[in-house]
Amino acid sequence: MIVKMLKTFVVTRGTDRERLLDALRELGVVHLTPVDPASAVADKKTLAAIGQLDRAVQILSGVEPTGDKPDLPAGAAAAETLEMEQKSIEWKSRLAAMHRQIEQLKVWGDVRLEQFEQLRRTGIDIRFYSVPSGSIGEVEGDCVEVIRELPGKRSLVAAVTRGKEPEVPEGAAAVELPPRDRPSLRQEAAGIDRDLADAAARQARLARLLPAMRKERAALAERAQYTVALRGGLADEHLFAVQGWVPHQKADSLAARVAEMQIHAAVQTVAPTEEEQPPTLIEYPRWARPIKGLFDILGTVAGYREFDVTVPFMIALPIFAAILIGDGGYGAVLLLGPLLLFRQASRAMGKEFTKLLAVIGGVSLIWGLCNASFFGVVLYKPLIPVNMSDASRNLVMRISFLLAAVHLSVAQGWRGVSLWPSLRSLAAMGWAAFIWGMLGVVKYFVLNDPLGWDTPWAFLLLGGAALAILFDSPSKNPLKMIGLGVANFPLSMVSAFSDVISYVRLMAVGLASSVLAGSFNELALSTGSWVTAIPILLLGHGLNLGLCLIALFAHGVRLNMLEFSNNLGMQWTGYSYEPFAKSIPEEIQT
Repeated sequence: MIVKMLKTFVVTRGTDRERLLDALRELGVVHLTPVDPASAVADKKTLAAIGQLDRAVQILSGVEPTGDKPDLPAGAAAAETLEMEQKSIEWKSRLAAMHRQIEQLKVWGDVRLEQFEQLRRTGIDIRFYSVPSGSIGEVEGDCVEVIRELPGKRSLVAAVTRGKEPEVPEGAAAVELPPRDRPSLRQEAAGIDRDLADAAARQARLARLLPAMRKERAALAERAQYTVALRGGLADEHLFAVQGWVPHQKADSLAARVAEMQIHAAVQTVAPTEEEQPPTLIEYPRWARPIKGLFDILGTVAGYREFDVTVPFMIALPIFAAILIGDGGYGAVLLLGPLLLFRQASRAMGKEFTKLLAVIGGVSLIWGLCNASFFGVVLYKPLIPVNMSDASRNLVMRISFLLAAVHLSVAQGWRGVSLWPSLRSLAAMGWAAFIWGMLGVVKYFVLNDPLGWDTPWAFLLLGGAALAILFDSPSKNPLKMIGLGVANFPLSMVSAFSDVISYVRLMAVGLASSVLAGSFNELALSTGSWVTAIPILLLGHGLNLGLCLIALFAHGVRLNMLEFSNNLGMQWTGYSYEPFAKSIPEEIQT
């Protein structure tokens, strides 16, 4: 449920501005909005320090802490982390360039440049030439040696002379010595490797300061928030005022709680106007709270006047994911893994998303029991077979299209209820009926099912289309109303068809996952040895499970965020309720 918000104004004496802000931060219920957004900014130094700490924490979060804890303040540790990271990037770039040079100098072997200089000082001159392979015998010198073959039917030839120029044939080209030799490059590369190892060891020690960095970051963020609140208020020499949003159930007690803190202030709350956009606070049902983990990852927030899609998402996503995964063994891994490693997984992915993965795993296990497939092995006669046979594909397609009709018609029906008593609610109900008729059209084209007046589909299409056209754009002018409805109908009809048929991805991806699992099993068995079969099975099924998780986001989330949300009319235009507080109260985290 999206919590009702009230606009709040709090006014106090100018001399009490800091005391008022301290009190509001202690209460932690007011989402402040600046009177003048242009002036409500934190100082650049604090923002820069927060950014530096954020980057350092991101870098060190992937480092295993080892060694002694450095005696450094959090800010200095963050600065050193970033400096070391920049040096490491430069060293790695330099190292990659040096390895390319070493490979390019392979033709020269491991000779050192100073050796040529020593020979020159004794009067021995060595020149190198690229000579056509058929003209090597024409090279004259005190000593002539073919070093190696070169591309283009040429050879690298060394000519040794004392005090005179060697004679070379026509077509020969002088080859200059390289500016660096391989031994010196290898020596320098080894030094860079040592520097990188030292940097990695230092980062591992700095990683022990991660809690201190996070604490410092929180303190700086609190300071920045306070500065924004102070600068965002309306002030003169006598009064100081702030404005913001408060959940309706806490608005009535706000004035009394401020007074209890010995602050003389006037508090007024009013309902938001149609033009105003309050922040969104959602109270999640306890059983549906895991879906919050998905919204946090996607960064999507429903608008204040939009729909709370928590319940339909929490029901539909695990079902879609189970069909996409298509295997009970993978479902068991997704169920048991997050439960057995809940603490570690929660640190990496968040508590709610970890619970969501476990729910998806449980539903996938149930689907696996229906299709009898566990890690690509069919253990018994399945209730719903998932294989390459026509019967199996048709059955799973029917299930997918049925889910599409239910999912999309619920969205349109919900939208219709929200629009009542406007006549447009009848158009939404018409589209809900039309979607069921479109189910018959899709089954006719894809599955060769009958479509005619002896089926309900034709009546659903005709009745739904009539409602959609007549009440799409209500007007006192009937001709205008019908004309606009007719003009808008064709594109919406095509969209309804494509929305329903897009759910075929559930069958296609689930079938692909099942076939891939079976293929890995066959590949492992074909080796004839458990020594090679076990790594193939672990790698293959691990890869397939990873692809299933990608499909969860690419397809399962899409069907909810696009197809369902578009039919519901969701724009996702909201922003989160973030009260001015020292720490987020536990009830807000729900």
